[in-house]
Amino acid sequence: MPPSAAKPFSLWRIAIPAFGPSILFGLGEGAILPVIPITAHDLGASIPMAAFMMALIGIGSLLSNIPASIVTMRVGERWAIVGAAGWCALGMALCAWTPHVALFAVGCFMIGMSQAVFNLARQAYLTDAVPIEYRARALSTLGGSMRIGMFMGPFIAAAAMHGFGLVAAYGVGIVALVGAAVLAWRMPELPPPAHVAGEVPAPASIASILRGHWRVFASLGFGVLLLSAVRASRQVVIPLWAAHLGLVPSVASMIYGLAGAIDMLVFYPAGKVMDRLGRAWVAVPSMVMMGVGMLLMPFTSGATTLLIVAMAIGFGNGIGSGIIMTLGADHSPRHGRAHFLGVWRLMSDLGASGGPALLSLLAAGLSLAWGVAATGGIALLAAAVLGYWIPRAPRP
Repeated sequence: MPPSAAKPFSLWRIAIPAFGPSILFGLGEGAILPVIPITAHDLGASIPMAAFMMALIGIGSLLSNIPASIVTMRVGERWAIVGAAGWCALGMALCAWTPHVALFAVGCFMIGMSQAVFNLARQAYLTDAVPIEYRARALSTLGGSMRIGMFMGPFIAAAAMHGFGLVAAYGVGIVALVGAAVLAWRMPELPPPAHVAGEVPAPASIASILRGHWRVFASLGFGVLLLSAVRASRQVVIPLWAAHLGLVPSVASMIYGLAGAIDMLVFYPAGKVMDRLGRAWVAVPSMVMMGVGMLLMPFTSGATTLLIVAMAIGFGNGIGSGIIMTLGADHSPRHGRAHFLGVWRLMSDLGASGGPALLSLLAAGLSLAWGVAATGGIALLAAAVLGYWIPRAPRP
């Protein structure tokens, strides 16, 4: 077919294979996350130990980023996604039907491991499958689709538990993950990387990626680490400040939910702006809005003012949907992409782990207000770092 007759690329044509697995994976995780501490406590875990079970999911993801890149490089993106969904389903089954807390902890760690492989492989696949001019929209939609699934999961699980008990939440999760694996299995394989005729590229490794791209990791990667710290802290800041104000749990939950709803509504327009104007046009306003919101939060005195600030923070987070994945895709090499993205995601997860920890330390040593304000300052620092280091045009 001549170029003039070729159909233009459309995200809608690849929507089901590209984003369907992410919605289902997010739905599966959203279904079981609220019940993990409850299940652990029912198995005899103390309250701190039950909370640690949730942390094990994040630890499993953090420690698995580099292994995830190796798995993806060896088996390919499609089979890595299928395997991750299956592994997560096995982890959920272990959590649902084990009578031992230790095995329950293993199941939680398995869920975190699968997160790392699934997310890295999905990002690598879309980076290769989508033209550069649609990249930010595709990756923003990928991030948004996962959030939609996470939002739906608890409601579907709640309906199932009403009729069949606590174990039904894990049943919902397992069914969703099996569906994700089936959709991923039907994804088309991507062609191998092209290279100059007669030239065989050297095999990529983690060490070669670090040597060749250390400047990107030290500059833009530092900005991504700060950004991730702010995003993770935001999930803690809103409910903590609501409790500090003495709001009843139902009101606090409503404020958090409305902020999350705003978050979900703006991911596609933000991706379109990134594709047309550049990544900095979204990354910097996202961090500025979240930073200002957090600096203003200590001055809120009731539900109404907190709701306004929380929705501003949610909007700022929402327009930044996919920005970490997009920046990683822009700077990742075609050969060894999965290794680069594994390091990139490791930096992001380090920030996500460190942000709430720093907030906790500052709140304990000074006050919650100082901790929230410091998080706002980190957001403004992230805006400055990203604004300085993000290239003015996306890299092919």
